[in-house]
Amino acid sequence: MAPWRLLPGLLLAIGAAARWVATPETVRPRVVREQLLWVSGEGRGGVHTFRVPLLVVTPGGALLACAEGRKRSAADVGAKVIACRRSPDGGATWGPTRVAADDGWGGDGLSLGALAVAGGEVLLLFARCAHPPQACGPPGTLLLRSRDDGVSWDPPQNLSGVLDNQVFAPGPGYGIQKQRAPARGRLIFCGHGTLERDGVWLLLSDDGGRRWRRGGALPAIPFDAPRHPRDFTPDECQPYELPDGSIGVNIRNQGGFRCRCRMVARSWDGGESLPPTAVTFQPALPDPPAAASVLLTAGTLFFSNPAHESQRVNLTLRWSFTNGSSWWGRGLQVWAGPSGYSAMAAPPPHAQGPSPVLYIIYEKGRSIPTETVSLVTVSIAGDL
Repeated sequence: MAPWRLLPGLLLAIGAAARWVATPETVRPRVVREQLLWVSGEGRGGVHTFRVPLLVVTPGGALLACAEGRKRSAADVGAKVIACRRSPDGGATWGPTRVAADDGWGGDGLSLGALAVAGGEVLLLFARCAHPPQACGPPGTLLLRSRDDGVSWDPPQNLSGVLDNQVFAPGPGYGIQKQRAPARGRLIFCGHGTLERDGVWLLLSDDGGRRWRRGGALPAIPFDAPRHPRDFTPDECQPYELPDGSIGVNIRNQGGFRCRCRMVARSWDGGESLPPTAVTFQPALPDPPAAASVLLTAGTLFFSNPAHESQRVNLTLRWSFTNGSSWWGRGLQVWAGPSGYSAMAAPPPHAQGPSPVLYIIYEKGRSIPTETVSLVTVSIAGDL
């Protein structure tokens, strides 16, 4: 067919995409597909339990999913691999599991982690020896770089010196590259420390991830002291950029300070600071606590977590038309049963089309949350 014959349909599709606007009437999320990516307890590849799933849309448009493969048990401490799978077609089909990193069989092992896209590359940040005083060695933070869309990885770049050789456990979730001023183009990861030396720190790069430095910090109170219930203990964290160029950081409220819910920090200087005066709490987002995800796409801020104050159950998707200052309705229950950590991703705006979608990868089970890692495709408009 002559190319010009395709033009009317193409223009019609572009017009339809431009006409879709996020409103309470048009945002009606619905799960349209679910797939199990990993099953724990099968012992395949020497893995006992898959946990801490991550997800990103690569520069080439593929979906890249990664998770911890815990070799001996479901415990946080122990030997692990980073297992990854790719889907070239939006989650319709998936390639086999490939190992991005393997810490052997000794010591504490690695901890995921965060994925990010920087130009045409995919970055994977993870920690080693993040659970002192376990036998492992000095803590480290390592960066893997993929130049072929997540198929293979370069040798790791050690960032431990930048972080004063302290524990910096990234995410879990994704890193961002700022699209707006201030500091447009800056790469930002968020991480946390150990329980006694806990808190949230930002890691910044202004040259595509070659050189890094520390950014804003929000330490626990008291710092470097035994933790107690109701202490101010910021923990696992997810950064995101808002339309005004400021950065939000959605944070696990480990001690249940003020509420059994999420806390949010803000930065207006590109991540250079996280002023404590800007920290807010979100009673509308109850949390057990656990790692959660937040994603701005299709003109809407989305949030996923096990929506319960004390149990890891009821994986729920919530959405906000006010950049997180309020949340619409009761949300979409993705799974009522045991569910844990989750991460979200979405195609870039130019690839969304008139029926935008997002993806949620999460820990899912019938008895306990760590039985499987599952991925759902969500139609934001509910019309797919």
